[in-house]
Amino acid sequence: MHIAVLTKGVPDFREGQVSFDENGHLERGKTPTVMNPNDKFALRAALQTKVRHGGDVTLLSMGPPGYQGILEEGMRDVYADDLVLVSDREFAAADTWATSITLSAALDHMDETPDIVFAGFKTADGETGHTGPQTCWCMDWPIVTHVISLDVDEAEGTLRAKRLVEGDVDEIETVEAPLPCFVVTDPDFEPSYRRAEHRLIHKDLRAETKARAEDYEDHLEMWDHEALNLDPDFVGLDGSPTIVSSVDPIPKAPAEREATMVTPDDEAGMESVLEELTPFVAGD
Repeated sequence: MHIAVLTKGVPDFREGQVSFDENGHLERGKTPTVMNPNDKFALRAALQTKVRHGGDVTLLSMGPPGYQGILEEGMRDVYADDLVLVSDREFAAADTWATSITLSAALDHMDETPDIVFAGFKTADGETGHTGPQTCWCMDWPIVTHVISLDVDEAEGTLRAKRLVEGDVDEIETVEAPLPCFVVTDPDFEPSYRRAEHRLIHKDLRAETKARAEDYEDHLEMWDHEALNLDPDFVGLDGSPTIVSSVDPIPKAPAEREATMVTPDDEAGMESVLEELTPFVAGD
């Protein structure tokens, strides 16, 4: 079985990590890049599938050369076998449509067609949730979204999944899809390794991948628009139909919190901390 996972690097939006210019615009070059948090659920689903059914996992991302670190992190998390970074100046400033065209071309370019492609729910910087479904549309495959658990029937060539349905009430439905297919995981996805056999496989894969990740460059391929036979007019900024009419600066919140620094050797200061916390311990 061949499994592919789409992942992306996003700005680290934790407090103190984000850098803005004087107009309140995000400065990506001065803000650390991390793996998109929702992609981690897709990675866990891919790992569970590999543990239960074997096969290889390929991590796929589109971005600048610096995204190699994101793929290395993903390899350690999902015990991936191969990494693919689609990187080219022609891909810069792509919206979700142009990104999906590029990613689908990369999936087609793989030596072995994936049986399942996993994608995260949405990205922390875009929040559209478009890229996974749009890439699937380009591939003309079935898709199952908001997946919280799944398994594969290899003999029948089908995927069986439980997915969340939001209506007047929250519901869970069970669906089947033929392979190959796309799976968009929900943040409520939890991997399950109930059989001892699977837990032992998980342990072995962890040890194998720890060694592999040390030399992750040996397992990394980088493809540009020529390798994927893509016309620059249909990717990147030129191929993006999205028009941004305006951008509102993000106002900085006022610094309202005050902090008092206390060191362990400050006896009076430590006593004041104890006096401050005692009422809360007592439940007041």
